[in-house]
Amino acid sequence: MTFKKIFLSLLITFSFNAFAQKDGYWDKERATTKEIIVSARDRIVLKTEDLPVGTTEIVYRITLLDENQQMANSLVSVLKSIPDPTGISQGSAGAVFLMSKISGDDTCTYSLFTSNETAKKYIEDGKIDKACYSQEEPLSKDAKRLSLDKSSCLGQNTSNIWFGFHSKNWLLNQKIVLEVVPWVDVKLNRGWNQDNKNEIISLCKTSTMAQKMANSDDFCVCILDKIMKQYRYTEFQKLLPIEKNKVYKDFGNACYKDADISKNVFNDLRNQATTLIKQQKYNEAIPKLNTIINEGKATALDYSSIGYCYILTKQFEKALKFLQEGEKLDNTELLVKLNLAHLYLVTNNYSDAKAIYKKYQDQNVTDSLSWKDKTKSDFAIFQKAGLPSKDFEKIIKLFN
Repeated sequence: MTFKKIFLSLLITFSFNAFAQKDGYWDKERATTKEIIVSARDRIVLKTEDLPVGTTEIVYRITLLDENQQMANSLVSVLKSIPDPTGISQGSAGAVFLMSKISGDDTCTYSLFTSNETAKKYIEDGKIDKACYSQEEPLSKDAKRLSLDKSSCLGQNTSNIWFGFHSKNWLLNQKIVLEVVPWVDVKLNRGWNQDNKNEIISLCKTSTMAQKMANSDDFCVCILDKIMKQYRYTEFQKLLPIEKNKVYKDFGNACYKDADISKNVFNDLRNQATTLIKQQKYNEAIPKLNTIINEGKATALDYSSIGYCYILTKQFEKALKFLQEGEKLDNTELLVKLNLAHLYLVTNNYSDAKAIYKKYQDQNVTDSLSWKDKTKSDFAIFQKAGLPSKDFEKIIKLFN
């Protein structure tokens, strides 16, 4: 392949990628082009076509023509070669670039309004205190780019703009041409603005799954992303309540299984269970630990914790089952071993309990807590809970 062909191929690829990466488009189908004759010294209002959902910017051009003049080119054709609003220069250079090549000798002032009521009031009294923008210096042509989301008056929910014109010709009629072209953000065009997103997040926060989590932000954002990808906002709103519930359930299950989110969910459950155990609310801790176990995400420490809770609630068979599962998972976890020894001791299996207590008495169950100290603190809790305690002293003496 020759150098020229390689260069041309790369150029085409680069151009295509650059074009494909655009995050919006000039909507020529819903551009406004209106021409009207204004009587001398009169005020009139022109309403734009409905701005499409997702409009973040508009470019408008106003041109005053003499009676027989015609526009040389349309604003849409001028914008056709500009990939996005950032391609329009700022300040006076941009205005010159967008300006019509022709105009008449007449002049006018103009103002922008966001409602029919304020526009009608302008026609009646000429006051511009309710206008979003006003050009008070008479001119024969003008062009501007207007960012809706940066305007204190306009916003992305603006569906129409009313342009009010005041003729400054004191004797003759004049012809005004108004052109408005919206820039549509592809993502926002799906109808998911900030309010709509917050609506979904708020509903998610009240769901059963979300309420099980200490922090459900990532979970709810995951559901929101899946809904936005699958539906336009108007499509989602048209679903029946039972259909919406199914969407929440299906996407919720998918997000619940996401590796990062599930890790946070199960860590939250562990933290909640640990807090409940410290508060001696063992019956409340058990379901949270069971959730982790049933989802197949349990560690040996989770089995140790639930075994401990079952001992303190005198559910000894369940305690044995889960502690043995924990031992299979990690035979070196001494908290599991200690809780097995506790279980044997309170169920009158002193010999098996003694063998375990004696075997590990000189080790630590954590990096800073000794086997002996943990045993003593557990015995104090067991006595308070009314568990059989006739052999507690024997084990303490064994340590001595």
